[in-house]
Amino acid sequence: MTFLTLLTFATAMFLLAASPGPGVFATLARALASGFSHAAVLVLGIVIGDLIFLLLAIYGLSSMAEMLGSFFNFIKYAGGIYLLCLGFKIWSTPAELPTVQGVRELSWKKNFISGLSITLANPKVILFYLGFLPTFVDLTSLTPLDVLAISGVVTIVLGSVLLSYAWAASRARRLFTSKKTVSTMNKCAGGVMMTAGAVILTKN
Repeated sequence: MTFLTLLTFATAMFLLAASPGPGVFATLARALASGFSHAAVLVLGIVIGDLIFLLLAIYGLSSMAEMLGSFFNFIKYAGGIYLLCLGFKIWSTPAELPTVQGVRELSWKKNFISGLSITLANPKVILFYLGFLPTFVDLTSLTPLDVLAISGVVTIVLGSVLLSYAWAASRARRLFTSKKTVSTMNKCAGGVMMTAGAVILTKN
C-alpha cells in the first residue's frame, strides 16, 4: 500500500468523520453537558468501536458478523435505549454553573460505554468498511504493517475530528454564566443525546 493510497483514504475518512451523525451529535452533547474531558472519553469509545468493525472487515469476518445478526440487534436496541436514558439524565440535571469537573454523576466509564454503544449499536458500520476499504486497497493482500497503518489513520482522523467538535463545544460551554442559560444548555444537550439514541433505534 502506497503513501498516496493511505493519504487518499485519510482524506475520505476525514470527510466521512466530519459529516453529522450520532457520533458527532453525542460528542457535542457530552462536551456541552460535562466538558472536554468527558467528551474525550466518549470519543475513545467511538474510535474503539470503529476499530473493532474495521478489523472484522479486514480479516474477512463479515460472515461471522452476519451470523451474529440477532446479537447486533440486541446491541442496537440496548445502545439506543442507553443513550436515551443518558440524554434524559442530562436533560434533567439541575442547572449548575460550569466547572472544570463537569457533571459528576456521569462517570468516565459511562461516557466510554456510551461512545462504544454508538458504534456497536450500528452493524452498518462493518458494512461501510467492507464496501469502503476495497475501493482503496485489496483486503486480501494487506500486510500487518498495512493493517496497522489503516488502523492508525482511522484512530487519528476519526479521533481528531470528534475531539475538535468536543473542544469547540466545551469552549462554548464556558461562555455560559447564568443558571438559566445552563439549564437551557443541558436541555439542548440532553435532547441531542436522546436524538442520537432515537436515530440508532429507528435505523434499519
